[in-house]
Amino acid sequence: MKVSEAMTTPPVHVDPGVSLKEVSRWMAERAVGSVLVMKDEELRGIVTDRDLALRGLGGGLPPDTPVDAVMSTEVVTVDADDDLQAAYLTFRRTGVRRLPVRDRGRVVGVLTTDDLFLDVFGRLADLLGTVAWSVLQEPPGPPSACGGPNEA
Repeated sequence: MKVSEAMTTPPVHVDPGVSLKEVSRWMAERAVGSVLVMKDEELRGIVTDRDLALRGLGGGLPPDTPVDAVMSTEVVTVDADDDLQAAYLTFRRTGVRRLPVRDRGRVVGVLTTDDLFLDVFGRLADLLGTVAWSVLQEPPGPPSACGGPNEA
């Protein structure tokens, strides 16, 4: 599976001069935990809900402070064509929870650890169907009209 098949699109992004208050509102409205900070389609940084809580408003900065005051500027990215396994390794190696996704240099999405959880859960569900069938020796699907093993 490719990163492009698991990523969230379109990426939520703001200008570096947008206020912390506005970024907080955007994140709440879009139900996201991070926002990319971009200027003229160039990725400048990323700001997370944790950045806002600890370095921003929680750190005593006024609500009208520009987001570039609290964003992380060293952003790790992955390529849309990368295999998802490479993203797993990048998450593990870097300790980040969100990776902007690039396609030919342009930011096209964001891959999060939540996206990978969905992938893992989907794979487990696929295996569970097979395991359940072999353990129960019944084909997957609704119970038969004859009833279960305890019915006469």
